[in-house]
Amino acid sequence: MATVEQDAQTPPLTRGLTAAEVTTRIEQGLKNDPVPPLTRSVKQIFRDNLLTLFNLINLVLAGLVLMTGSYKNLLFIGVVVVNTGIGIFQEIRSKRQVDHLALLSEGLIRVRRDGETTARHQDEIVQDDLLEVGRGDQLPVDGLIRETTGLEVDESQITGESTPITKRTGDTLISGSVLLGGKAVVQATQVGQSSFVEQLAHSVKQQHRTASQLLDTINRIIKILTIVIIPLGILLFIASLVKGQDTNRAILGTVAAMGGMIPQGLVLLTSVALAAGAFTLGRKNVLVRELPAIEALARADVLCLDKTGTITSGKLKLERLDPVGTAELTTVQTILAQLVAATGDDNETAQAVQTALGTPTVTTAGEVLPFSSGRKWSGAQLAGQAYVMGAPEFIYDQVPTAVQKRIQALAAQGYRVLLLAQVDQLTTPRPVNPQALALILITDELRPHAADTFDFFVTQDVALKVISGDNPVTVASIAQRAGIPGAQDLVDMSQVGEQPNYDRLVATYNVFGRVTPQQKEGLIKAYQAAGHTVAMTGDGVNDLLALRQADCSIAMASGSEATKSLADFVLINSNFDAMINVLNEGRRVINNIERVASLFLIKTMYSVVLTLIFIFMSRSYPFEPIQLTPISSLMVGIPTFFLALQPNYTRIADRFMKQVMEIAAPAAVCVVGYILVIMAIGTQFHLSFATTSTLSVLMTGLVSLNALLMVARPLNRFKIALVLVMAALFAVIFLFFGKLFSLVDLLNWQLALLYLPLMISVQPVFLLVQAVLGKRILSRIRWR
Repeated sequence: MATVEQDAQTPPLTRGLTAAEVTTRIEQGLKNDPVPPLTRSVKQIFRDNLLTLFNLINLVLAGLVLMTGSYKNLLFIGVVVVNTGIGIFQEIRSKRQVDHLALLSEGLIRVRRDGETTARHQDEIVQDDLLEVGRGDQLPVDGLIRETTGLEVDESQITGESTPITKRTGDTLISGSVLLGGKAVVQATQVGQSSFVEQLAHSVKQQHRTASQLLDTINRIIKILTIVIIPLGILLFIASLVKGQDTNRAILGTVAAMGGMIPQGLVLLTSVALAAGAFTLGRKNVLVRELPAIEALARADVLCLDKTGTITSGKLKLERLDPVGTAELTTVQTILAQLVAATGDDNETAQAVQTALGTPTVTTAGEVLPFSSGRKWSGAQLAGQAYVMGAPEFIYDQVPTAVQKRIQALAAQGYRVLLLAQVDQLTTPRPVNPQALALILITDELRPHAADTFDFFVTQDVALKVISGDNPVTVASIAQRAGIPGAQDLVDMSQVGEQPNYDRLVATYNVFGRVTPQQKEGLIKAYQAAGHTVAMTGDGVNDLLALRQADCSIAMASGSEATKSLADFVLINSNFDAMINVLNEGRRVINNIERVASLFLIKTMYSVVLTLIFIFMSRSYPFEPIQLTPISSLMVGIPTFFLALQPNYTRIADRFMKQVMEIAAPAAVCVVGYILVIMAIGTQFHLSFATTSTLSVLMTGLVSLNALLMVARPLNRFKIALVLVMAALFAVIFLFFGKLFSLVDLLNWQLALLYLPLMISVQPVFLLVQAVLGKRILSRIRWR
């Protein structure tokens, strides 16, 4: 191997830096930075949960209430504080779990110091350290190649192109580069803030994913409310003063109206649910790198699988060599062992060959081409003669008929079949004049419980597609053993031409073999163009492009460092069975939030409508702030917290707004209607504000209770108990804590003659309004 000339800053290749030289560089600040954290800091969590627009509005409202001297009406601030505290607690708990798993999944870099090589974290690297890197590694620093037999690198973070770039001894490497093939000793030349990846603010990973659809929808609602709340509040306050109400009454009515418009806890509950989901998955050894990915996977209806490491265990075994023509077995065994030793490959196939045939010392190797996922073969010159090993379809322009028949027969038996060939010249993409010497038969075991896992996804309406670089017949055979539907519909992607019709391919086939990295990306795009949400699993550098393109990406912890740094989920135990937990957790979070969101928006909707009405009515706004607290807590806050944690694993239907409006709109209409009726009764019978407001709270609570009962469906013992407990607590407030909440005593037979008929009518009226709205209005609107 060639080496560059040493100078004062160039440590010897055989030794690397000494301990004293490392200490000196650390003192000079020439040390690399740690991996950027996946989670926000505790300080950021507190800041982002406390410094929100709605918290600011609540503080202003609290200040206004203080001016009135009605301190019990400040109780709503307690609810805000509790909600915020729960959000902070849940996110910090999730952060600790995610940070712990991130540390477990973090790859170590092999560093040569004092003549010994040890694995170290990237923040232990100092300038001029010698790093031993290989296929699948992602370089954490800028560096100079001191020694290599050939290296292929993905520098897409610089060029924007994923085409492999060949590197030789003396060439430079940029931090963030992914090694696609070969090995090298690299000297760190720029570390920490000086490195390229730091200057890009750790933006190695392409930010291609959209934000959470659920959070986007909720944020749109919040933006509308932000525009509406303050102007309406000001108008209501002015109108109250113009109508002759005293300032304190006007303030309390305005605070109640504005507080009611704020969907307290909706955004918080969604964030907490996602954080709790990440915590739950962390306990099951799944690292969640992006919270919105939980939702993306829950919505996935196509799951693309890489065979090796996903369907199979990835533990390859060289079963035997099958000589072609007059080649002798002992000869081809020697050539194969020397070829693998010369290329220096350490992928699973190379390791299987080394385990079976050993690793001989090769001193006569000339030109070397390490294995490349794009090229799908490796090669080297041994004693003046060039040899290659890899996929037959990528070595030959046209595989000889006799060889092809033998390959197909062996592939049908489940073997992974590679070719050992003698060539005249090592050229890319194909070598010159290959002559087959032997077929290399590799076996791979099916993952335990693989069939059960795939059967689960099928029952959940998730279509399974297998995309692999192996022979399609072999892949199809393994897919059939794993119970993947449609495994017989296979295609050899090496035969589809340079510009394949991806749309036709994804509509026709389920198993794709001999797929290049670029083709994997093209297939993912085609599924997305057909309207599918696509999840992709992988563990090698050949999966990088597809993982970047997919809506949701999953990597195994045993996979390459580049793959793990890119993926949304990392399966810490490399156990694909854990995907069942991921899918279920995502569906549970999204389905439950979609259900309970309507409870938050009922209060928002009727508060906006009532504010508009009472701007023009002569009477005061029907509530004081403290009177809304029982409704906010017992009919929304407490039950939604429990309902959001309930199992709910049905397919995501993208019916967020429709589900919300099917319950929230009728409930809001009922609340407004009953309050107007109560105002009319109050005028007719000359009822006091305290009495009409009490009746308004009662009817609003009962309508909300009916909405809660609908949201809780399908009912079980726990949900029935939850609704009954909330109803009982609501009754207790009226019976024993009326004065605290500014409610009059309802144990009055004359008053009972007014409110009992109203109470009895709640459920039939609610169902009638829901039916009318559903038929006349909601069914005509196309909801997202």
